[in-house]
Formats: sequence, C-alpha cells, structure tokens
Amino acid sequence: MIRRPPRSTLSSSSAASDVYKRQGPEHDAEGGGDPHAVARAIVLRRLALAPRSRAELERTLRDKGCADQVAREVLDRFTEVGLVDDQAYAELLVRSKQATRGLARSGLAHELANRGIDRDTAAAALAAVGEGSERAKAEELVAKKLATLGGQPPLVQARRLSAMLARKGYPSGLVYAVVRDAVNAAPEHQRD
Repeated sequence: MIRRPPRSTLSSSSAASDVYKRQGPEHDAEGGGDPHAVARAIVLRRLALAPRSRAELERTLRDKGCADQVAREVLDRFTEVGLVDDQAYAELLVRSKQATRGLARSGLAHELANRGIDRDTAAAALAAVGEGSERAKAEELVAKKLATLGGQPPLVQARRLSAMLARKGYPSGLVYAVVRDAVNAAPEHQRD
C-alpha cells in the first residue's frame, strides 16, 4: 500500500507540478505555452494510440481549443513527414474492417465517410475489394452463422442470414444468391 503524506505537508509548487503532470502540456497553453507545441503533443498522443485520419485529428484539435491556423500548420507538417496519411489509413481501415467485421463495400464506404476520408481516397481504397472477395466473405459469414441456426425452419434461417448480411452492407442480389445457396445446401434440408 502506498502511503501519501498529509496534504498540509505538500508544498503548493509540488501540488501544482503534480497537476501539470496529470493534465499534460495542453493545459499550459493558457499560461503562455507555445500553441504549436501543444497541438503537436495532442496529435502525437492520438497517433500513439492508433492511426487517425486528418479529419479526426482536426476535430480533436478543435475540441481541445487549438486555433484553426495552428491546427492546419501542425497537420500539414505531420502530413509532409508521413505521420498523417489518409490514403494509407483508408487502405488499413478497409483491410481491417473487412477482415474483422466482414463489411461489404458500401459498409466500408460508410465507415470511411464517418472517419472523414474524402470520396476519391475512399474509392481508391475500396478498389482493393473485388466482387469475388466480397462474395467469398459473404459465404464465409453465412456458413458460420448457419451453424448456429440448426433446427430452425428454412424461412427463419434465410431471414436471419439475410438480415445479417444486409446490416453489413451487402447488396440485395448477392445476399439473396448466397443465402439461397447456403440454406438449400444445408444437410438438414436435404431429402433422403
């Protein structure tokens, strides 16, 4: 157990130093700190956690009270040195979301738009998702979900599988074809 000395024995400068350490350098901006240094510290801290789009970082800086001009200059410098790259971020996000959540192109496009990626960059990143890979992922998702729906009538299975794929952004024609094939091929629906 860590014992702290009573409050009365702490000096006021020590307490102020403790507050500064906990709150970080951005709270020193009001006291005359360099706004560029504050913005750089905020951006570096956000990028240390995970990659971010430029729009997400702009939003964070705006929320923290950084001036728009300062935010633009700092982010321009980070883009120049390659720490902020929307194209690479979009490609990473597409690969990640398709692998982990099984999102289709329209679901991925929606996710990219929510992250502030412009349409041209999103289109270039989505070009890697072909129709064949989209169908293969849909079939994989349906096979996995169908294993949990054993004993249900075929209509219930079809409805639940279709809803799952629709929520992930798969086009209706693909949904219909994949679900129909999977439900018809299920061993429990085969006639002897």
